[in-house]
Amino acid sequence: MANPVVHFEVMGKDAARLRKFYTEAFGWQIAPPMAGSPSQYSIVEKANAGSAGSIGGGIGVAPDGYDGHVTFYVYVDDVAATLDRLERLGGQKMMGPDQVPGGPIIGLFKDPEGHVVGLVHDPDQN
Repeated sequence: MANPVVHFEVMGKDAARLRKFYTEAFGWQIAPPMAGSPSQYSIVEKANAGSAGSIGGGIGVAPDGYDGHVTFYVYVDDVAATLDRLERLGGQKMMGPDQVPGGPIIGLFKDPEGHVVGLVHDPDQN
């Protein structure tokens, strides 16, 4: 696969409730919220799936005025160029590219039917 799915995300109105639900429902190991994160973002540990093909994820609070989403992130070589190309194909840019402090560059778009999908690039992995 040229651009693999590398991350998933569950964003909603109550991050603590979501963390509790997914921990109890599936036994996921979820880290405490990142220090200083306005979204109360927590990392879901990758090893929980118990297979080499598992991916990690995150749970947090959606921005004000936005109900949230469940989505996945696709690894790309260039977030900005990919967002531009996706708009030409009928998608709609939602955010980005944004540099996560100490982390990757991310972006979000809606596909032609309104599904939210993320893009990610980590310059340190090239």
